[in-house]
Amino acid sequence: MSDLAAPNIEQVAVAILREILSHQRRMRGGGCTQEVCPQCVGHHLNAVRGAVESGRRIDFVLPAFPTKSPNPAKVIGPLPDLAEELALRFLNSLCERITEIHPPGAAILICSDGRVFNDLLGVSDENVSGYAQALDAMITDIEATHLEQFTLDDVYDGAGHEDMRAMLAAGYAPTSEELREEVRTGGAPLAMYRGITRFMLEDLSGPHYTGTRSALQRHCRALAYRVIQRSRAWGGLLDGLFPAAVRLSIHPQPCATDKIGILLADTPDAWLTPWHSVAVESGGRFTLMKRAEAEKAGAELAFTAGRPSHYALKQPGTSHPSDTAGVASDPASARHEPWNRACA
Repeated sequence: MSDLAAPNIEQVAVAILREILSHQRRMRGGGCTQEVCPQCVGHHLNAVRGAVESGRRIDFVLPAFPTKSPNPAKVIGPLPDLAEELALRFLNSLCERITEIHPPGAAILICSDGRVFNDLLGVSDENVSGYAQALDAMITDIEATHLEQFTLDDVYDGAGHEDMRAMLAAGYAPTSEELREEVRTGGAPLAMYRGITRFMLEDLSGPHYTGTRSALQRHCRALAYRVIQRSRAWGGLLDGLFPAAVRLSIHPQPCATDKIGILLADTPDAWLTPWHSVAVESGGRFTLMKRAEAEKAGAELAFTAGRPSHYALKQPGTSHPSDTAGVASDPASARHEPWNRACA
């Protein structure tokens, strides 16, 4: 039991939630009206208060970091790069700041869902495994001690990859008709469906696709329902495995729901993520852009330890971007919200 008096417990819990919600990924028209939404604070207060009162670590679950987009117009390649590294540093620093408020600390379990969706995206299971392994190595290399990774392989150890997905869907997925009825009602389900359809269209419209645009649009609309089915199944499984954890999401969320949408990086597109984009540096500041957009803007590929890492917009009077190992190993030079505090 914590030694904190009851009023202090409340204050600490609110301070923790304010720290998290200062990086909230909001759904347009979702109902949040202030920078730190009091309704969202109130919705999650009991869960955080319970951890503070019992003096235990605050655990977060974040389904994220699945695999790189298969579209080369969006990403550098199939492995995590500086975009992921900066996002991981940010998440780890968020836990460090929570630890300053609540000494038992905080941890984020990154529930990598690449194995849940990759067959729908046309990404091989080998690429999913390579991405997850490289992400584990990155977490270790940057000493992100507050982060851990959890995958579908940890749930169905020893099963074949197709069998894993089938068992997940059979145990937790809603029916297609249930989802279609939700989408027909509009609001957040419709916004989610449209956002996922757009991403599927972008991911699958790479140079390998030779069909018509209208055919691909129809295909992606059907796939979007299957993605949402799998996402709900994965979420249901995680809720059962980690019932006391606070649920985070990389998708924009409406006000006062069970998930807190969290913005991993600075980007004008609230749906853009590190695995659908590249990190672009300009004047010591980073943002996310799709690869083709970065190149169109004149950004040039930069390297870390000899490997493609990110893009850099050349400043007047500077030379061609070269091997910038210092950017990844010491990104404190990047003063950019929300990454600036992560990299300080």
